[in-house]
Amino acid sequence: MRWTAALLLLIALAVPVNAATIGFYVNPDSAPAVWVRNNPNDSRAAAIQSAIAGKPIARWFGADPNIGTTVGSYVGAAASHNQLPVVVAYNIPKRDICAGESSGGASGVGDYETWIAGFAAGVGSKAAAVVIEPDALAGISCMTSSSDISDRLTELSFATQMFQQKAPNAQVYLDAGHAGWIDASTMASRLNSAGIHNIRGFALNVSNFQTTSASISYANSVNAALGYSPKFVIDTSRNGNGSNGEWCNPAGRKLGTPPQTGGGADMLLWVKTPGVSDGQCGVAPSTPAGQFNPDLAVRLINGT
Repeated sequence: MRWTAALLLLIALAVPVNAATIGFYVNPDSAPAVWVRNNPNDSRAAAIQSAIAGKPIARWFGADPNIGTTVGSYVGAAASHNQLPVVVAYNIPKRDICAGESSGGASGVGDYETWIAGFAAGVGSKAAAVVIEPDALAGISCMTSSSDISDRLTELSFATQMFQQKAPNAQVYLDAGHAGWIDASTMASRLNSAGIHNIRGFALNVSNFQTTSASISYANSVNAALGYSPKFVIDTSRNGNGSNGEWCNPAGRKLGTPPQTGGGADMLLWVKTPGVSDGQCGVAPSTPAGQFNPDLAVRLINGT
C-alpha cells in the first residue's frame, strides 16, 4: 500500500493527545505557586492555591542563551511524573507589536531560528503540548513593512519544521489569535503560510476572554477555510464570563473550565497564568505585564 502525505498527516492528527501521559503537569514554581509559598499567612493564599496555583498552567519561555537546557529540564520534570507539560515559545522578533505591553523578542531571523531550534531540541523525544508564539500571526495586521511580514512567516514556518524534526512526540499548535480579532479566511491563509501542515494544529484565545463556544465556532470556520481540519486548543484560563471587549486586565472576568482533554477541542488549557498582569492597565494600572498580582487572581476567582 502506498502512503500519501495527506494520509500520513491524517494519521498523525488522530494520535491521542495524552496517549503517553497521565494528566497534565502542575508547575510547582508557577508565579501563583511561588506567591502562595512566600505568603502562607495572607488571607488570599488558600483561595489562590486551590483555584489557581494547584492547577496545570502553561510555562512561558522567552530569551535564554541556554533555552534547550531550560526547556529540557522542565519537560524532563514532567516526564518523571509521566505527565504532560504545556509550554509556550514566546520570543518572536517584534513581539507584541500591536499592544507593546510585552514587547521584545529575538533580534532577528537568525537569532530566532537559533533559539527556536534549541527550544525544540530541548523538548526532544518527550511528550509536551507546545504553543508557538502567541499573537504572532494575528499581529501581522499591525505590521506595515512587507519585509517584516515575510520575516515573521519565515520564522514561524521554521519553528514548525524544527518541532516536526526535533520533537516528534510533542503536540504543537501555532497561535491563531482569538474569535474577535482576525477573520477566519485571513487567519487560515496565514496559518498555511506559517507551516500549519507541519504540526498538529493551532491555539486560540491565548490570554484573551472569548467564550469556549465562540472559539470553537471560529476554529470550525478557520478549518473550513483551510480545507481540512487540524486540531485546535483553547485557552480557557480567564473566559468564564466571556469578553467585555477589553483585553488588558478588564474587570468582571472569571476563571474558565480547568484544563482537560476534549471539551469540544483537542484540549482546553490554561495557557495564560491567571493573576499575571496583561500590562499597566485596567484594574492593575501599576502592575507590569508578566508580573503576578494576587488581587487580579482573586478577582478572577470571584468574577469581579
